[in-house]
Amino acid sequence: MLTSRAARTGAAVALAAVILSGCRSAPDVAAYVGDEQITVDELQSQVDARLQDPAIAAAVEGREEDLTVQVLGLLVEAEVHDAAAQRYDVQVADAEVTRRIEELLGADDPEAVYGRLAQQGIAPADIRESVRQQLVRQEIATDEGGAEPLDEAALRARYEEVRETLGEVEYGYVTVPDQATADAVAAELAADPASYPEVAARFPGQFTLPDLDRRPPDELPGALAAPLADAAPGTAVTVPVPQAGGIVVAFRAGTAYPSFEELRPRLVEEAGQQVEAAAQPLLEEVRAGLDITVNPRYGVYEEGRLLPAGVGVVDILGDETTPAE
Repeated sequence: MLTSRAARTGAAVALAAVILSGCRSAPDVAAYVGDEQITVDELQSQVDARLQDPAIAAAVEGREEDLTVQVLGLLVEAEVHDAAAQRYDVQVADAEVTRRIEELLGADDPEAVYGRLAQQGIAPADIRESVRQQLVRQEIATDEGGAEPLDEAALRARYEEVRETLGEVEYGYVTVPDQATADAVAAELAADPASYPEVAARFPGQFTLPDLDRRPPDELPGALAAPLADAAPGTAVTVPVPQAGGIVVAFRAGTAYPSFEELRPRLVEEAGQQVEAAAQPLLEEVRAGLDITVNPRYGVYEEGRLLPAGVGVVDILGDETTPAE
């Protein structure tokens, strides 16, 4: 009888072990991402590696738990992006990551940039992984989501599409005492547009622009907006403006267009927003299929973010915080 009871007890223990193993709650696992596990030891090793940097250690002193959550969140997202890359058959080589980082750095001193980021608790490994994830999303978005690529050729093509809509009026204005003088100045500027600075210098004052300026048509000075918008490049018109104390000679030098280099940051930002908009729904499908489970001691995983334990939703109206469930 004792033997039979012992056998039943042993079977119960074995069955319990099987059931508990399916709960994805082993204490030595920090997070489950699909079939992959991020162990507590692996997480701690990653955190310790970052704390070897004195700048990072100083930045997170007294709040090392925040660094742990930050690192775990990055590791979870690394697994998500690996799964997405596999699902959509995209590859990002280390050389591509390096090249993208160099593009982002531009003319900035890498050591100085990394130093500033370390003061925020961000390590070079974090930067590389974040850039790799960005490139994975970019590949998925352009291959599957219909987004435009972010390469140089695509950016230049987009620049040519929008260039004409970004023209700015290049103009100046000179205030003179009477109409006769105004007519003479207008003729002088039309004959030699390059003489504007010298002409303006002869009539200094509050209502004379010493050098040519450039603005979009809808931002031109009120009384001069319509005359300047209608004027042909290289011509001047005279406008009586009593508030200016005389006749204003409004000179339109031409239409100025931003260069590709001037517009490049905006083009990159817009293309990046398009990429993210196309990639995120696809990435969310991957996340949903991975059954991501985070050990509660590290926080709560919601909508692709790992929130520290105890962080809740802020009630904007009442300015109260509801604890996370």
